[in-house]
Amino acid sequence: MLSQRARYALKALLAIARGDGSPQQVSAIAEQESIPRKFLETIMSDLRRAGIVTSTRGNAGGYRLARPADLISFADILRATDGPIAMLPCVSRNFYERCEDCTSEARCALRKVFSEVRDAANTILENRTLASAIAPHDDAPHTEASDQVPTEA
Repeated sequence: MLSQRARYALKALLAIARGDGSPQQVSAIAEQESIPRKFLETIMSDLRRAGIVTSTRGNAGGYRLARPADLISFADILRATDGPIAMLPCVSRNFYERCEDCTSEARCALRKVFSEVRDAANTILENRTLASAIAPHDDAPHTEASDQVPTEA
């Protein structure tokens, strides 16, 4: 399950991505997104250390994205806030640990299934960026005719 910390980080970063590029103050983001200010300050500090945002001090200061919104994936954010995305430590690519009760990783049915879960989740999270999340969506209903590939006559 997604932690509250990760949810708040995503909401804050989406708010910054929707902005005009000027620094966004924590107090404004917290009010806009209904996030406790002190908790958001801690989260933003962690995101700064992870290289996802930069900060500027002073009256005109605040937080900006450290790179373009189309280069910041949901996976980047989740790893910065919650650590591994994998549901078992033995299937994590970035935070691998052998399970304490495991006798054979090669024969472990749980490891096989949760490796597939990790791969599916990572595919989505690595390809979903802040920019893609805030982009306008085509809400028009799709019909079978519009989904068909044209053929040559």
